[in-house]
Amino acid sequence: MTYAATLDWMFDRLPMYQQKGKVAFNGKLDNILSLASHLDHPEKKFKSIHVAGTNGKGSSSHMLASILQEAGYKVGLYTSPHLKDFRERIRINGKPIGKKFVIDFIEKNKSFFEKERLSFFEMSVGMAFQYFAIKKVDITIIEVGLGGRLDSTNIILPEVSLITNIGLDHIDLLGDTLQKIAFEKAGIIKQNIPVVISERQEAVEDIFIINASKKGSKIVFAEDIIQKSYKTSLLGNYQERNIKGVIAALKELKNFKIEERNIVSGLKNVVENTGLMGRWQILGENPKIVCDTAHNYEGLSLVLQQIQLQKFNTLHIILGFVKDKNLDSVLPLFPKNAKYYFARPKIRRGLDAELLRRNANDLGLNGNSYSSVEKALKMALEKANEDDFIFVGGSTFVVAEVV
Repeated sequence: MTYAATLDWMFDRLPMYQQKGKVAFNGKLDNILSLASHLDHPEKKFKSIHVAGTNGKGSSSHMLASILQEAGYKVGLYTSPHLKDFRERIRINGKPIGKKFVIDFIEKNKSFFEKERLSFFEMSVGMAFQYFAIKKVDITIIEVGLGGRLDSTNIILPEVSLITNIGLDHIDLLGDTLQKIAFEKAGIIKQNIPVVISERQEAVEDIFIINASKKGSKIVFAEDIIQKSYKTSLLGNYQERNIKGVIAALKELKNFKIEERNIVSGLKNVVENTGLMGRWQILGENPKIVCDTAHNYEGLSLVLQQIQLQKFNTLHIILGFVKDKNLDSVLPLFPKNAKYYFARPKIRRGLDAELLRRNANDLGLNGNSYSSVEKALKMALEKANEDDFIFVGGSTFVVAEVV
């Protein structure tokens, strides 16, 4: 198969949460454990840091990878979802996995995948673990895909676990309260393995403390011990709390030499070192165009706060969501004094733009609907003046169409 045909088979043949939603969620580890055994347990052949959380886990994962690269280590990085190319998910020192490895891995194991009915995510995790093992990385940063306790990545035994922020997202799968969601995230805490919590949240901190105690694991709340401020190339004031978690996690990492200069340079060169996209990414100037993949209440709250700190004449917002988004929760966050361009992302789960427009209009968010993100952005650029600000967001899949 060609690379394109391989991806088509992966995306279309098997369930993929990003495309199909709840129906693709397996909710157990049986399949990934079976795959790990089939592959001769690659997850046992590299060291790792496991990163979970509702918001900030992607940025934190890339920060960790960048700092460790600056310290001279060969660093594997597994994240999801991707924006433009599947290979973004699996990197070593910022370089994406080769197309040939993707093709060969699928072809070699295709009959096993079909027999066991493995999901897209399970295949992807197995591929990443096999790749990192074969390439003999010094350490990997493994980002949880969804939740933690039953996530396919949760078969690793990391050097340290990091949990960033807890918010209400994927409530149909993880639970409808912060406490239920925190319980799922806490599932990555392993026996006698230190866990770092980036942000102390009163509503859920006891859940982490209790779970760590049961596992005999040291627990560290980063904001209690990290006082120094650092700068990062990832824009947005909301990165400050992510940085504290990253630094605290590195302090718990044993047998790795990381100097202060590595931390400083690593944080300043995250994008260059890892290829991260979509986090307060500036796409243009005059008018200024910014996109961000934040898509839940907590994440969008932080991004909208950041927008209010900018200087502009008129705010233009290109907005799109997936069908299972709780609009009653997120739409009230958005300012009424902006011009809106509602669009549907090009995936099966994309929310109809006209339906979004009607819901938004009911809340005083006025604008028109467009058949594509591209058309919405084109109209915003036509209407915006040089001193205006254009924001593109609401969904990872909206951002994927503009970066």
